[in-house]
Amino acid sequence: MGASYIKNKDRYGFDFIGPEYIPAGKDEYYLRNEQAVVLFGKEQKDKWIHLTDEQILQLEKNNNFCPDWSKVFVTNNFLPDSIRNSKFYGLVRIGDIGEGLLRYHDFSVPEGIYNSCLISCDIGNHCAIHNCSYISHYLIGNEVLLSKIDEMDTTNHAKAGNGIIKQDESEDVRVWIQPLNEAGGRDVLPFYDMICADAYMWTIYRDDSKLMKALFDLTNKSYDSRRGFYCCIGSGTVIKSCHIIKDVNIEESAYIKGANKLKNLTVKSDESSITQIGEGVELVNGIIGYGCRIFYGCKAVRFVMGNNSNLKYGARLIHSILGDNSTISCCEVLNNLVFPGHEQHHNNSFLIASLVMGQSNMAAGATVGSNHNSRGNDGEIIAGRGFWPGLSSTLKHNSRFASYTLITKGNYPNELNIPLPFSMLIDNASLGRLEVMPAYYWMYNMYALERNSWKYKTRDNRVHISQHIVTDYLAPDTAMEILNAVSLLEKWVGQAVFAFKNENCPDSEQELMRVGREYLLNRTDTVKELSVKGENMERSKRSVHIIKPAEAYHAYRQMLVMYAVKTLLAYFEESGSSFMKFTASNADKANSINWINMGGQLMPEEKFNMLRDRICNGEFENWKQVHAVYDEYWKQYTFDNAVSALYVLKFVYNEKTLSESVWKKALSESLEIRKYIEDQVYKTKLKDYTNIFRSCTYRNKEEFSAVLGKVESNSFIKTARQDTVDFERLVKKY
Repeated sequence: MGASYIKNKDRYGFDFIGPEYIPAGKDEYYLRNEQAVVLFGKEQKDKWIHLTDEQILQLEKNNNFCPDWSKVFVTNNFLPDSIRNSKFYGLVRIGDIGEGLLRYHDFSVPEGIYNSCLISCDIGNHCAIHNCSYISHYLIGNEVLLSKIDEMDTTNHAKAGNGIIKQDESEDVRVWIQPLNEAGGRDVLPFYDMICADAYMWTIYRDDSKLMKALFDLTNKSYDSRRGFYCCIGSGTVIKSCHIIKDVNIEESAYIKGANKLKNLTVKSDESSITQIGEGVELVNGIIGYGCRIFYGCKAVRFVMGNNSNLKYGARLIHSILGDNSTISCCEVLNNLVFPGHEQHHNNSFLIASLVMGQSNMAAGATVGSNHNSRGNDGEIIAGRGFWPGLSSTLKHNSRFASYTLITKGNYPNELNIPLPFSMLIDNASLGRLEVMPAYYWMYNMYALERNSWKYKTRDNRVHISQHIVTDYLAPDTAMEILNAVSLLEKWVGQAVFAFKNENCPDSEQELMRVGREYLLNRTDTVKELSVKGENMERSKRSVHIIKPAEAYHAYRQMLVMYAVKTLLAYFEESGSSFMKFTASNADKANSINWINMGGQLMPEEKFNMLRDRICNGEFENWKQVHAVYDEYWKQYTFDNAVSALYVLKFVYNEKTLSESVWKKALSESLEIRKYIEDQVYKTKLKDYTNIFRSCTYRNKEEFSAVLGKVESNSFIKTARQDTVDFERLVKKY
């Protein structure tokens, strides 16, 4: 449909909402007035006054136009000379204007309104609006700088990125996001307060129809469906050289320059967490968190960005939810739910139809979900924390990966299900098999493993923390995965033993595991001679070979001991408890517990199920109340984690009850493991300094040292040494 001709222009700027949407005794500005009180304060409504005749004459002398100056209100501190070459329609209210300047970095302009057109807007104190061709139905805070904007307007059904509909709108205009599956079936509604925990609950538990309805209803009742709300520009915001801004709420102190199109968005920002949007950006239907950076030609459609996240250099983010502290550059990210701490920097990588549970890194050429094996585009990939598909690795739907899986370069043409955490995958085409090395990181790349946990914690500069995040690689989720991996290794080694003896395997899986355990603990030399094969790990006829199963089994045991002791010591420090006291009161709770990664926050499944029930029963009025439960669970995390640690100790030492002697043994063993960690951090980093090919581009050792420094000077190696000192102090204390 083309432009429509309206003969009568007398109502230009009025009738924002029709009479059918205006309550009895109200006018079309009743919602605007409520918003103005929030933005400017209650006292402002008593400060608006009519223009004087002298002010009107001065305004017209300055080449300003308004069909009815009685609809323009100002304050006592109003300087008409600061309004030039501008047009005003509808009800316009202008705050204090003097002769000052507004400056942002090196860009300075006089306060006032110049060469602009304002339609039914409220303007705060000391604003500068220059060369803005069309600003319609916006509330603009104090000390806002707007320059060279082609179009900035609000419709009477503006939703600012929330997945709601307004009065008399049909369901087909509601905006949904489709994470994890391109074909739909996991659709979620974006909303202002959404964090990854909410998205995970909504995306995964689709079989719970009562929960799905409750989440839909909760979102609907959290937001007002009335027509007539104006969009707002928060105080201190700077917007310059932009083309189209439509139905966008922009909070305080944001900085936007050179954007092509911003439509149906909320941009969260304040003085402590400034959000910036830069040149060539096009963003439609989204929620942008505090402290985000979006620059250089990025495109995002139907999306949510968590706090302190970045889009850069032409990245495309579509039908996706991106967690806090993440960065995506250059690449294509479609139909994903990505938990906090995701890094993806390369133009030739893409991530499609995936759930990635955080602290992840996508290497150049990594194509995750690059092809489909069904008759539709309904494939999915789920990857635990620490996911790292390496250079030029190609993965296929449907696949699942345990936490901290490293995938080496290769084309993986078949579906994968890797239940062994901290593993390295190798596509060994020459031998015609898939190879998996469990516990690879612990055995051969401790520096990366330890540094990643430290890095994600120290780089978390969020001021607004709505999504709680566990960054330690030894946590209850990975501990439970390790326990499962230990059982699998015992079973597979048991099978290999009977195959080596040319005997039939026993029917009892427990007997298989008993035999495998015996060999893994006491006959490691024999295990090294066995061909150990994994089961149900790849959908193909080729074998899956387990590399170094005995070494991995021992590594997993070390990780469990370290997790348990470190967790318990941390809890004792926080609570003032002791091992025997804590064990005596919680021994009955120390059973196997399933844990859920809720967007980065770990919680016991039983607690999550309690929350689900409460949501289904309609106990909550809005999402903030649900988040308050997350906060309460977070306060209980160290205790729940400590209970899981007790269970792990019982498993490792094969004890039904834990005595003080077992605890002393665990303390002693954990101290040796901590020293091993420190030693391995140093040795794995030392490889970068002793590899002759690393030094082949340098003229001499002196140039090498001048550029890279010395390994002993590495800041994280120093941190690892201090961690050992601190851990030893705790061990001696308890």
